[in-house]
Amino acid sequence: MTDLFAKYDVPAPRYTSYPTVPFWTDSPTTEQWLDELNKAFDDEAATWSLYFHLPFCESLCTFCACNTVITRDHRREEGYVDRLSTEWNLYLDRVPGLRKRSLLGLHLGGGTPTFFAAENLERILRPIIENTRVDADRFEASVEVHPGHTTREQLVTLHHLGFTRISIGVQDFDPEVQRLVNRHQPYEVTKSITDIARELGYMSVNYDLIYGLPRQIPGGFAKTVEKTIELRPDRIALYSFARVPWIKPAQRSYKDEDIPVAGEKRALYELARELLEAAGYSEIGMDHFALPHDGIARAQREGTLHRNFQGYTETRTNVLLGLGVSAISETPTCFHQNEKAFPVYERRVREGEIPTFRGHLLTEEDRRLREQILTFMTRFEVELRLEQAEDARAFLDSMFDDQLVEVRDGKLFLTERGRPFLRNACMFFDQRLRQQEQRPRVFSQAL
Repeated sequence: MTDLFAKYDVPAPRYTSYPTVPFWTDSPTTEQWLDELNKAFDDEAATWSLYFHLPFCESLCTFCACNTVITRDHRREEGYVDRLSTEWNLYLDRVPGLRKRSLLGLHLGGGTPTFFAAENLERILRPIIENTRVDADRFEASVEVHPGHTTREQLVTLHHLGFTRISIGVQDFDPEVQRLVNRHQPYEVTKSITDIARELGYMSVNYDLIYGLPRQIPGGFAKTVEKTIELRPDRIALYSFARVPWIKPAQRSYKDEDIPVAGEKRALYELARELLEAAGYSEIGMDHFALPHDGIARAQREGTLHRNFQGYTETRTNVLLGLGVSAISETPTCFHQNEKAFPVYERRVREGEIPTFRGHLLTEEDRRLREQILTFMTRFEVELRLEQAEDARAFLDSMFDDQLVEVRDGKLFLTERGRPFLRNACMFFDQRLRQQEQRPRVFSQAL
């Protein structure tokens, strides 16, 4: 397997969408986007979910590739809350379905959502709860938190607003790794926030861990996983470190010799998987683990697991609406992203514009391939169209030889041995990537 890890450790998309963002071409105008959004709500059974991007962080975690604004000036919260309120009202005025159709999910991501004071979180969320059709039986709300910047008051406020899931950014408990990635976070702080969330009634606690960080070694990472198991989160996202220094210059501070790669890096994942499965966790998709009672584990068992811009999720909705700087939205026929530059986003919303930056109107072929990739990413098998079978054997020739994939009864299967190479196999369906004579330097390594 060590040779295979070296062989297939090539740049590859994570496939949280198809087409992937670098290959968006037919970008909609704001009016076209609104038309596609309204079209998605024409079905009376349509459902939707909402994402807020809250970009502020007090310090930069150097592993992070998210769109963030680094500041300790909490006065900036007020203006941003106003912009979010304006953006929300712009949509309410133009998209009646936001009031008429069932809201199933709400997620706060960042940045650090708990940078915002409890009263400002309420200002953001209260108008949503009061002006939409929240499906009480199916609604789930979740928030990403940095345990070092989270208070009981914030968690109380969110819980009163219907939040039942919390995702805690841990990454690694090792002090030296934390120093290198500029994220000081003692174990006791993480434990305290976990205990508070459970005491308040949060039904699911997730931990984010990252493997492949600078100076991570098997012994140290095993201790991180063991400490995680002690705290017994309901689910765990075990992400591969996405090293993209051409996008995030802070990552240039790492020395190449400090970064585990290929087989050495994958060994950290396999070590964690062994420990987690022994502790009762099930592997979900390519980078998640959950206890049997957790919703994402049930979704995998029932065949309803979904994947979108937020990664693996248990609920699929017709619309995902993203608000805030750089936030991405999707409908069955269209992707849309807000302005990425913070001052431009603020100016355009202040001037009463929906801050369209780019997007993609999906062709019929895009939609077919999107469904195949989604199915393969969540079930590890997918029906091939007749004309794809021969192409699959040619494009994935080495993966067939290495017994990583196989075709049976007109379906492409990822073998158990092939699980680490899921992203590589998905590239078969990625016609937009395959049509490029020279692949752009935008993707992190597959393993």
